[in-house]
Amino acid sequence: MGERGINNHSEVNEFILVGFRVRPELQILLFIIFLLIYSMVLLGNIGMIVLILTASQLNTPMYFFLGNLSFIDLSYSSAVAPKAIANFLSESKTISFAGCVAQLFFFALFIVTEGFLLAAMAYDRFIAICSPLLYSARMSRGLCFQLVAGCYFCGCITSILQVSITFTMSFCSCNVIDLFYCDVRALQKISCSNVFINKVISYSLSVIIILPTIIVIMVSYIYILSAILKIHSSEGQMKAFSTCGSHLMVVSLLYGTVSFMYLTPASSPELVKVASVCYTVVTPMLNPLIYSLRNKDVKEALKSMFCGKKGLSLNPLSLLSCPI
Repeated sequence: MGERGINNHSEVNEFILVGFRVRPELQILLFIIFLLIYSMVLLGNIGMIVLILTASQLNTPMYFFLGNLSFIDLSYSSAVAPKAIANFLSESKTISFAGCVAQLFFFALFIVTEGFLLAAMAYDRFIAICSPLLYSARMSRGLCFQLVAGCYFCGCITSILQVSITFTMSFCSCNVIDLFYCDVRALQKISCSNVFINKVISYSLSVIIILPTIIVIMVSYIYILSAILKIHSSEGQMKAFSTCGSHLMVVSLLYGTVSFMYLTPASSPELVKVASVCYTVVTPMLNPLIYSLRNKDVKEALKSMFCGKKGLSLNPLSLLSCPI
């Protein structure tokens, strides 16, 4: 076999995505479960994007970020789920070399972008709760666009670096990936190259992405919780704590599973697959519910859209009943 450009004289033309090692009849059950979850991902996130774009009442920085979050969730889930769903009913379970490169690129692009976007959203909520009178001035339209553009830029640069270092490895004759999508660590396992440098770079990228963003989120929450504790109404405190708890559960699910995948020593393949399901399809399914559909302003916007109600006043302090 001759050279193949980006994969550095690899003899592999396609990969086999093993997925879950279960009996054939259970493959049908997994197909149905994944299809239902992915359908909810599509319905929830597309619905939120349409609502935010069409409801003038939701023309605020918070919903600008939420709209981008829905787009990112939809995108990185769509990079993985359709192929995984199709493979449940396929005997070959193959993905082309180019398809694997594209899948890894887009998945890395959007999952990294989401990490930075969650940090930007935490900063937005910090300004809104701790400096409500200065919120409009500080969170200007220009700054919001810059923050989101910066998130996509970081995601794109990281994705290019990750794909470049991954597909300089040689794969010789081994092309069986013990996962349901093309993942960096799974590809490193089947490479016949010396992958020490690749692992160091991949680990370093993960640390550079995860630690700063989680620090921003945690510091923002310390100030937010401090502000909430100063609320005199016990009912207001309980509502705010309940909302914060829901948000922190979603952040913990995403960061917990991603950290488990990329910052810890290799675990059992089946455990890795379960963790992968959590952040590839479950989190994108939950985010519209946690971040948006439990939100009072979103419910009012839906009523306004379907029932013709008019007028909806939004102000920064309303976030105490909104996900942060």
